[in-house]
Amino acid sequence: MIRRILATAVLLGGIDLAADAAPTLAERLGYPADARLLIVNGDDAGMCHTANVATIEALEHGLMTTSTVMVPCPWFPEIAKYAREHPAADFGIHLCQTSEWQVYRWGPVAPRAEVPHLIDPDGYFWHETPQVYAAANPGEAYVEAKAQIEKARAAGMDVTHLDSHMGVMQMNAAYVEKYLQLAVDFDLPVRMASQDSLAKNGGGQMRAAFAAKGILTTDDFVWEDLKDEPADVKGYWMKKLGSLKPGVTELYIHAGQPTDELKAVTHSWAVRTAEFETFTKDADLRALVEKRGIVRIGWRVIRELQRKERRESAAK
Repeated sequence: MIRRILATAVLLGGIDLAADAAPTLAERLGYPADARLLIVNGDDAGMCHTANVATIEALEHGLMTTSTVMVPCPWFPEIAKYAREHPAADFGIHLCQTSEWQVYRWGPVAPRAEVPHLIDPDGYFWHETPQVYAAANPGEAYVEAKAQIEKARAAGMDVTHLDSHMGVMQMNAAYVEKYLQLAVDFDLPVRMASQDSLAKNGGGQMRAAFAAKGILTTDDFVWEDLKDEPADVKGYWMKKLGSLKPGVTELYIHAGQPTDELKAVTHSWAVRTAEFETFTKDADLRALVEKRGIVRIGWRVIRELQRKERRESAAK
């Protein structure tokens, strides 16, 4: 499927070599081509109570513009209730097929008989992405992801976009096909690595495959150098936003507070707390955003643009 889509994308691209003349995503959203548009996404909402509290405060009082929710997690009902009561809030789905922590675990939303290979011997999702690839299959990953989206919608959430927890749906070509299928099925934009990052990992044509189906993503995504958690969280993000390129960029943080709950869940509690503090309360980062003329947006405007363009394309 991906090969067929890529072939279509290449053929379509071949008759439009003047791609630079096409409107940029920023322009299609109603901004100048050189505008710096930024999505600040909070990953892992619903994971635990502390994550929910911090995410809500960051959305209401900080620089965070959108968040992605982990539907299989125990505290999903709390964040779903907030989303239902605040329909203007921008929430996507953090598609889960892994459960990485040692003592705080979760399992599938779909009936277990339909996704047996996503479940480890302890009855939860596998800890790591390579374990999913070794034990499960793309079909089961799709079934589980679809069940998560449908559960969120049934809970009253206006889902704005998709991304993939620990990259399960984005780092294996067969799983990418299912990621694209989900985006088409629900007509939702998706998180995707930058073109440079994809090319380094052999996925340089991935964006073209999604574009050929009318699925939108951002121009750039800050992720690759977050593999090693920065010691100076504020300094790291001041540097990143100080060098933000024109176009639409997404970055993600994990909002948390230094509670006993979060400390028991994850060893990364200190970085999560620092990211929450930096993006919610730090005057220097806020001043930098204003000084550089960075415009913060959410995923809903991209979803609405995608749906409009796909309707227009289908009508031709």
